[in-house]
Amino acid sequence: MATFFWALDTLIRYPLMAAGFSAVHIVLIEHVLLVGLMSLWLTSRGLSLWAFARRDWGPLLVIGALGSAVGTLAFTQAFSLMNPTLVILLQKLQPLVAIALAGYLLNEPISPRFLLCVLLALFGSLLLIAEDVVVLLQASQWHYRSEIVARLMGYGLALLAVVSWGASTVFGKRLSQRGYRSDQIMQGRFLTGLVALLPFMLISSAETAPITLSAVALIGLMIVISGVVGMLLYYQGLQRIASRHSALAEMAFPVMAGVINWVFLGFALTIAQIIGAMVLIAASVIVHQFDRPSTAVPAT
Repeated sequence: MATFFWALDTLIRYPLMAAGFSAVHIVLIEHVLLVGLMSLWLTSRGLSLWAFARRDWGPLLVIGALGSAVGTLAFTQAFSLMNPTLVILLQKLQPLVAIALAGYLLNEPISPRFLLCVLLALFGSLLLIAEDVVVLLQASQWHYRSEIVARLMGYGLALLAVVSWGASTVFGKRLSQRGYRSDQIMQGRFLTGLVALLPFMLISSAETAPITLSAVALIGLMIVISGVVGMLLYYQGLQRIASRHSALAEMAFPVMAGVINWVFLGFALTIAQIIGAMVLIAASVIVHQFDRPSTAVPAT
């Protein structure tokens, strides 16, 4: 049920992009609303809205500016450049990035099984993008063809989101190891991300559609559906099953998203892409089951 509500995000995010709203505006409003919700939550419990020591500003900058601001911005912008289902599927590379960074930064052990998962994930990812790669190799002077350039930029932004959220997971764990609660980390993440988005707002194009009250309401609905309801159901599920089994349920997210995007938005996948998606998801499940670094903060 949680993965179903997460997958509904695309039905709001993609139409907003298609209507001419900029990714910066959408993500900025998301952060304003999230900061407001988290502030109400902390205030209702009599907790401080900012509890971070100066030595923790570095990790906070990574999870906020990079993970929350740049990662979400890249993820949203990629929707306008390529099939949103592929954007979501490529996010299954995130645990590989998180584990690799945890091994390097937190000295967590990396098993030979992880290296096998990396190869499987890369193979699945190549199948996902194979059709575009073939077109690219066959096209002469491809850099003059706007549709190919846009598609490549979409893949680049999707991978930027993967790296951003993977790094956010690792540094979020570092903050949790220093004694911060998950709600404090989330508030710091969203607030830092909001501040980091302001320069993007200043340099964004003025040609985008102006933000309307209906657009703000839709973004608020998106946060409630995929954020509040989805995460509540997710944590209710975690209370009833072992955390190492949650990856089996989480595997339903890209499947749900693919079906919803196919039925309601008309974004179909080829046979090769479906096979690639299955391989990539299998690699992600194996990583989650056996090599996932524990973290107190959701990556996204």
